[in-house]
Amino acid sequence: MAKEKKVQQITDMEVDFAQWYTDICRKAELVEYASVKGFTILRPYGYAIWENIQSIMDAEFKKTGHENVAMPVLIPESLLKKEGELVNGFAPEVAWVTMGGNEKLEERLAFRPTSETMFCDHWSRVLQTYRELPMLYNQWCSVIRWEKTTRPFLRSREFWWQEGHTIHETAEEAIHETEQQLKCYTDFFENVLAIPVVPGQKTEKEKFAGAEATYTVECLMKDHKALQGATSHYFGDKFSRAYNVTFTGRDNKLQYPFQTSWGSTTRMIGAVIMAHGDNNGLVLPPKIAPTQVIVLPVAMHKEGVLDAAMKVKERLVAAGLRVKLDDSDNSMGWKCAQYEMKGVPLRLELGPRDIEAGQCVLVRRNDGEKTVVPLENLEAAVKEQLELVQKGMYDKAKQNLDNHIFEAHSLEEAKKLQQENGGFIKTMWCGDLECELKMKEEGGMSSRCMPLHQEHLDDVCPICGKPAKKMIYWGVAY
Repeated sequence: MAKEKKVQQITDMEVDFAQWYTDICRKAELVEYASVKGFTILRPYGYAIWENIQSIMDAEFKKTGHENVAMPVLIPESLLKKEGELVNGFAPEVAWVTMGGNEKLEERLAFRPTSETMFCDHWSRVLQTYRELPMLYNQWCSVIRWEKTTRPFLRSREFWWQEGHTIHETAEEAIHETEQQLKCYTDFFENVLAIPVVPGQKTEKEKFAGAEATYTVECLMKDHKALQGATSHYFGDKFSRAYNVTFTGRDNKLQYPFQTSWGSTTRMIGAVIMAHGDNNGLVLPPKIAPTQVIVLPVAMHKEGVLDAAMKVKERLVAAGLRVKLDDSDNSMGWKCAQYEMKGVPLRLELGPRDIEAGQCVLVRRNDGEKTVVPLENLEAAVKEQLELVQKGMYDKAKQNLDNHIFEAHSLEEAKKLQQENGGFIKTMWCGDLECELKMKEEGGMSSRCMPLHQEHLDDVCPICGKPAKKMIYWGVAY
């Protein structure tokens, strides 16, 4: 007799959140470790999630006129060094190529940690006149950053992302682009990933190296730690000047264009795991799930059951849904546990009694709710249940966020709230670096963002007592 497959077990998230996260990454077959330390392999299921994310985001980018390009993976050292802040910001993480075949290279080549330099070099060669502006580019690729501590999706030495790079005739147009893409990320996190975010501006200390302003969407995970979801940067004309990117303006004089960049990564998959997962495994939003509905025939050996299940699958596929039928000889218990582990949003069970009654059973992954639906209304019922899964996931994550934003009026109060509850601590802030460092050193929290929607909490900074300028969110971050 063949051995029954064992149901995979994962660590309880309340006992060891970090191990629970790693268990899901591997047992849901998202990633596997590579033979090079700090690198991971995106397995087919993990890559399918990334493909769905990429497909949706790419379509949104194209709606606003962005075009995809592909830049080289290697950057000459002399080119990278032209913008001092950028190279200094990334220097500890840059990996270098020094040999080409058996010969030592005359100049070191950096594996791209980001591509501002390559885009600027390209624009310096092709841009001629204001009539060619704006240039709205994006690329889907991987980058290498030599991180000391790595975790799947969250921080690895190679990761996959999209990086948008644009140049504009005026500062106003570039600032609008930065804000537009921040809103695009906000909408994507909330409406696709079902993760509520706090959009805001990074401090001078935390902004991207070389940027005039960096904007971010900040998320809160189930362990009440913060996660930076995506960023959008306004560069002004600093990079254009460093790389001699010019164009003939409307006044027939040479001018420097204004630049932006914006990016999001496979870290989004890590955010989905930690914002929605549970002790049974992954919980996927329907919009990015490789399989939206798993069809499980009950008592499959009985006449007509498998045929009926196949017809159900065909109907749902024809309705535009991503559907899988499991007709393996594994037990029903194993199948249910397996697809819960993999986060499939909806399970459809169909057995002899269901067929006789002209119905099926739908089970939602996010809350386990079972619904009996007539087969004649199958397509509409399944789509409705998927919408309920999406909404239920967002509402639960929003409740987690709302319940873990705390107002503090002193450093001691901020520390106490963070230690007892985690989450985001909001205070007023004078804007001085000294107070930001003090919050990190004594409070154990980094600045997350100055939210776009400001509130007035106090007239003075609770850290130093100086006049307050802005409200700011603090938190412990990944």
